[in-house]
Amino acid sequence: MSFVVKAVAALAGLALIGALYVRMAPSDPAAWHVDPMSGVDTGAPNQFRVAPPGASLDADIASPVWPVAPAELAARFDAAAMAAPRTTRLAGGPDELFTTYVQRSALIGFPDYVSVRAVEAEGGAALAIWSRSRFGYGDMGVNRARVERWIAALD
Repeated sequence: MSFVVKAVAALAGLALIGALYVRMAPSDPAAWHVDPMSGVDTGAPNQFRVAPPGASLDADIASPVWPVAPAELAARFDAAAMAAPRTTRLAGGPDELFTTYVQRSALIGFPDYVSVRAVEAEGGAALAIWSRSRFGYGDMGVNRARVERWIAALD
């Protein structure tokens, strides 16, 4: 076997091991079920935040206000999130008004974590959302697109 063939085989093996690690790495709720109102921003461009009106939170966009109670908004958001492919609940639930979801990419299974809290707001309820990637530095807008899709599903 030539050196090039051995090198390519070794690189392919390493890539396979990396892909398996990404897909099978456990998700620790203690590390990822973080309140979106108080979680510390990493400064990396692989996250997207939504803040409810009046929150002192550095966010990418402000949450709309829906004319419903927080419990109903949490249940509606949960339905939208759980209807998305490859999405599971990591911790919490709509009855707690605070849930963290994991959505994995289709090919390799990269996990993204989406923590959501439904809160009271003038005129109804709003959401605090923090969507972030576990691996990598950039996300090519995936977190923003996901959150905007799920919010749009509420209307």
